[in-house]
Amino acid sequence: MNFKFLQKQTSRREMLRGSATLASSAFLAHLLPAPLLRASAAGYPHPAPSVGELLASMRAKFNAVPMETQKLAGNITMFDGPGGAVTVLNGPDGKFVVDTFVAPAWPRLKEALDGLGNAPLKYVINTHWHFDHTDNNAHLHAAGATVLAHENTKKDMSEPHDLPVLYRGPDGALSGLHFDPSPLEALPQQTFAASYKLQANGETLALQHVAPAHTDSDIYVHFQNANVIQMGDLFFNRMYPYIDPGTGGNINGMIAAADKILSLADNDTKIVAGHGPLGNKADLTKSRDMLISSRDRVEKLKSTGKSALEAVAEKPFADLDSAWGQGIINSDQWVQIVYLTL
Repeated sequence: MNFKFLQKQTSRREMLRGSATLASSAFLAHLLPAPLLRASAAGYPHPAPSVGELLASMRAKFNAVPMETQKLAGNITMFDGPGGAVTVLNGPDGKFVVDTFVAPAWPRLKEALDGLGNAPLKYVINTHWHFDHTDNNAHLHAAGATVLAHENTKKDMSEPHDLPVLYRGPDGALSGLHFDPSPLEALPQQTFAASYKLQANGETLALQHVAPAHTDSDIYVHFQNANVIQMGDLFFNRMYPYIDPGTGGNINGMIAAADKILSLADNDTKIVAGHGPLGNKADLTKSRDMLISSRDRVEKLKSTGKSALEAVAEKPFADLDSAWGQGIINSDQWVQIVYLTL
């Protein structure tokens, strides 16, 4: 993990607490309905929302997004919508599914998968550990699929995670969003450390772990014959990305991951983003350039001794916001995330 908290000297525990606070506040500001946000911010007159309410709200917000279907190649289909993008390789050797949407979207995902034909479910591949990419692991495993992921995905899913930001009561105490360990049936049954290959349906699926970027568990999936790359949350197309420093994410890793994919892609490569529309090499190049500009500008402010909030006040991304600031993360939040993950 390579990041520093706002103060020059602090403990690792304080760094983790601070980074989780920032990251979760940014994420939840996008996902939660206004009444819950007002209650969490003020502490009164509304009661603090329960952990169950908060998680349900996050999942419901994702699930409200319509599902769209797009054919990427002869036997590769993308379902886009409730929790990002799901990519499916389908054929006589079975269905190979990358990512899973949020739990409430399961009926729609099942219907969409059934609509591809009668081939059995063979593998589900998680691009990283976050719930919007792993929520339906258990359903898919029960339907016959083996869940395959990087070893850190299984580790992160097996551990509790706390995001202590959501509610400050009159006594000043914080309570936050707690993720319990995932149930055993949702954990990957098969893991790998660096890379893994699958051969099926006339296709080669090359799975590759990258150095910590969005999290410490990120992989991309390269459908080599079809010239399709599923990047998961290593790529947020046309928006500032969410980076999770609580499980190792950092902006230099995001830049390095983009450079790696760009070295594999040509002008015809279809690049599936974790969030945002289907992309291509030009889209990923623009995203990589934005990441570099963001890092360099905030690094310059930080090197002069400015705090994260002082860096926010400088509005270093004013010229970028119209193109990138309309997604999950707004400009002020992005400044702070970059600052924390340098």
